[in-house]
Amino acid sequence: MQRQDFYFDLPESLIAKAPTEERRGSRLLCLDGGTGELAHRRFSDLLELVEPGDLLVFNDTRVIPARLFARKASGGRLEILIERVLDEHRALAHIRSSKSPKPGSEILLEDDTVLKMVGRHDALFELEFPQEGALQVLERLGHMPLPPYIDRADTDSDKERYQTVYSRNAGAVAAPTAGLHFDDEMIESLRHKGADTAFVTLHVGAGTFQPVRVDDIHTHKMHTEILDVSEEVCAAVAACKARGGRVIAVGTTSVRALESAAASGELKPTQGETDIFIYPGYQFRVVDRLITNFHLPESTLLMLVSAFAGYRNTMNAYAAAVENEYRFFSYGDAMLIERNDAVDPAEVGRR
Repeated sequence: MQRQDFYFDLPESLIAKAPTEERRGSRLLCLDGGTGELAHRRFSDLLELVEPGDLLVFNDTRVIPARLFARKASGGRLEILIERVLDEHRALAHIRSSKSPKPGSEILLEDDTVLKMVGRHDALFELEFPQEGALQVLERLGHMPLPPYIDRADTDSDKERYQTVYSRNAGAVAAPTAGLHFDDEMIESLRHKGADTAFVTLHVGAGTFQPVRVDDIHTHKMHTEILDVSEEVCAAVAACKARGGRVIAVGTTSVRALESAAASGELKPTQGETDIFIYPGYQFRVVDRLITNFHLPESTLLMLVSAFAGYRNTMNAYAAAVENEYRFFSYGDAMLIERNDAVDPAEVGRR
């Protein structure tokens, strides 16, 4: 398949620049991947759509305030976006400036805290933080890394709303946005109904917004992300399958974590990195239903959804979402998708 197959026309007015007043206040487009049938609901209706015995798998990564504003010792301005914290005092980052800093040079943050540029790793810069520690400096001076399509400065409210209520493992530079719709009361109500919950960790990187630049999608190189799928999660999935429940992934990051951990054909505890690329033709091993937001045209996330629901069903659903003026992207509306198990031979592929 070609990148252009995943293009759709999206009016700028449909890009959500701010969250709804209440987390569960968004709309929910339900797509049956088997039939292509659509239903227009509210996200709060999820309480009716999840059954006792189902298992919801959330990504509990926590977004770090990864954007820093700085200057060189010579005075030139810099903007830093942390991609990954390597350890207590080192991080990899994207740096935007008129001239790239050289290895060994010093970078001064807004309060004159000094970082050192240690070296280059392809497009990323390795930065050394002071004794205080990288996460501590980010908490003190960093800004929430809102996606590039939210073209405004971050606000105090973003510190709470661009974060899931169950986030606990710091390390992401983008939110697992499907989870932004859940509040504590809704999660508790789902448990009270008889649904189970489990938590994986996948630290979302800035590469999630990286465009696919090649025409042949099979040659696209994915960025790597750190994941952790525990033994407890594997046991919860096995118990759900045994009782006839459905595994519901909350977000494409939960899908990528679970399917990475099942790459051998069996779901196993997995810690490390993943660069799994899921596109039409992929046969899912774990996930039965998917809760997700609406994604960018020609993005790897749209390709994943197309693999899950079927390419034609997905593109038809997106056309309906545009027609019905759903809100798109991180602060936008959501979809609930039933998996399509029919594999189109013309769409086969996985890397």
